[in-house]
Amino acid sequence: MGDPVSAIYDLAVIGGGVNGAGIARDAAGRGAKVLLLERGDLAEGTSSNSTKLIHGGLRYLEHYEFALVREALSEREVLWGIAPHIIWPLRFILPHRPGLRPRWLLRLGLFLYDHIGGRKRLPAAESVDLTRHPAGAPLKSEYTRAFAYSDGWVDDARLVVLNARDAADRGAEVRTRCEVTALTREGALWHIDAGSQTFRARAVVNAAGPRVLDLLGRAGEPTTQKMRLVRGSHIVVRKLFEHDYAYFFQLPDGRIFFAIPYESDFTLIGTTDVDHHEGLDAVRASPEEIAYLCEGASEYFRTPVTPADVVWTYSGVRPLVDDGSGKPEAATRGYRFELDGGADGTAPLLSVFGGKITTYRHLAAEAVDKLKPFLPALTGGDWTGTAPLPGGDFARDGAGAQIRALAARYPFLTEGEARRLIQLYGTRAFAFLGEARTAEDLGPTFGHGLTAAEVDYLVAEEWARTAEDVLWRRTKLGLRFSPGQTAELAAYLAERTSQ
Repeated sequence: MGDPVSAIYDLAVIGGGVNGAGIARDAAGRGAKVLLLERGDLAEGTSSNSTKLIHGGLRYLEHYEFALVREALSEREVLWGIAPHIIWPLRFILPHRPGLRPRWLLRLGLFLYDHIGGRKRLPAAESVDLTRHPAGAPLKSEYTRAFAYSDGWVDDARLVVLNARDAADRGAEVRTRCEVTALTREGALWHIDAGSQTFRARAVVNAAGPRVLDLLGRAGEPTTQKMRLVRGSHIVVRKLFEHDYAYFFQLPDGRIFFAIPYESDFTLIGTTDVDHHEGLDAVRASPEEIAYLCEGASEYFRTPVTPADVVWTYSGVRPLVDDGSGKPEAATRGYRFELDGGADGTAPLLSVFGGKITTYRHLAAEAVDKLKPFLPALTGGDWTGTAPLPGGDFARDGAGAQIRALAARYPFLTEGEARRLIQLYGTRAFAFLGEARTAEDLGPTFGHGLTAAEVDYLVAEEWARTAEDVLWRRTKLGLRFSPGQTAELAAYLAERTSQ
C-alpha cells in the first residue's frame, strides 16, 4: 500500500481488540483511509478472553445500569444478524437458590430484561420445573425451580478478526506485531513511531484497552480519567452435561457465574472479578480463582468439579472505567470517550475507555461520529448494523443450511468438520476449499481436521503467524492438539511465513 512514511492516513487506530477493529471497519466503510496497528496478534488480549457472550448483562440491573443493559440488549439481535456463523442464540437456566435472591426479584429482573431492549426473535423468559426439564438432570436434587431466558454466544476472537478482515476488504491497512513506541503531534498530523516504521495520520484513536493510559503517556497527553483493571478468569473442563442449555448460577457472596457448553466436548465455567495489579503480558488465573470456580460449580452440579478436572484456563483483564465502586463486579461496564485536539486545528486524539464486547459496534459508530467534524473523508452515518461480517451473508437461522451445503459440495468432509468450518468462516469456507474433490487436495492435515489449505487461508487472509494464533484465536483446536501436532504446525507456519 505504498511507503508508510510518505503515506498520510485519515485515521490511525491503535489497538487490535474488538473496539479498535470495530472502529477501523466503521471508518473504512465511510470512506476514510484507515490504518490499524496492533502490538501483538489481533484479539491477543482481553478480546479473546471473555465469557464469549452477547448479552445485556442481567446482573447489571442490580447496579441500576439500565441504560447500559438497554444498549447491550438492543445490540444482541443486530450482531446475530450480521454474524450468524459466529453468533447464535443460547438459552440460559437460572436456578432459584433458597436464601439468595427471591423468586419475585428474579422474575422482575427477567421481565425487565425481556422488555427494555427491543427483543424480537429471541424467546422470552419462562419458569422451569427442573424435576422435568433436561437441564435439571445434572444438578443437585435440591434445585427444583428455575427460570429460562435468552442471550447469545459469540466466538470473541473471530469477531475481532472478521471486523479487521472487513476493514481491510474496504481499504484499511492492518498491521499486527507493530507496537507503537511514540506518538508526536505536529500541527494537523500525528507522527506515529512503531519500531523501525513511521506513519502519519490526521487523527488517532487510542483503543489500547488495558494499555490506554500507557499509550496516552507515550503521546504526552494528560488525562484525568482513571481506569480499574479487573481480571476475569475462566476454567474449561470435560463436558458436565449433554444438553445445549447454559447455566447462570448465584453464589452466597452475591456473585454469579456461568457454565456454558463449549466446543462440543467441554464446559466453560466463569468468570471471576478480581482487581488486577500485575503486568499485562502473561495474565493467568490464580490457584485461588480456579478453586473458587470449582467450588462454585460443585455447589450446583451432582458431580463435583475439582482443579484436577481443569483442562485449560484463560484470563482477561477488563479495562473498566473507575467509577469508585467498592467491589470489582460492581464497576461499570459502560464506556467513555476523551477527545483531545481537533477543534483548534490540531490533530485530534480520541481515547476509548471501557466497553464490553456486546456494545462494540455501537461504540465504534459513536467514535467515528465524534471524528467526522475533523475528517472530511468520513461520509454517511452508522452502517455496520446491516452489513454482514465476512462469511455471515446468510439468514440468522441459516447456519444449518450452510453446513449441509458445504457437506454436499465437499462430501469428503464429516458432518462435524463441515459444522466447524461454517461456524468459523461461514460462506468463506467455500473459498479456501475451492475445487477440492478429496481431503488430499487440501494438503497435509495437522490434526483434528486442520489442513494446510485452512492454515494457508489464515496466514493470507487473517494475519495468523504462529501456532498460538491458529490454535487458540482463529480456531479453538488447541484444546485437542497434542504437543507433537502443535510442533508440526509451528514448523509449517515458520516456513510458510518466512517466504
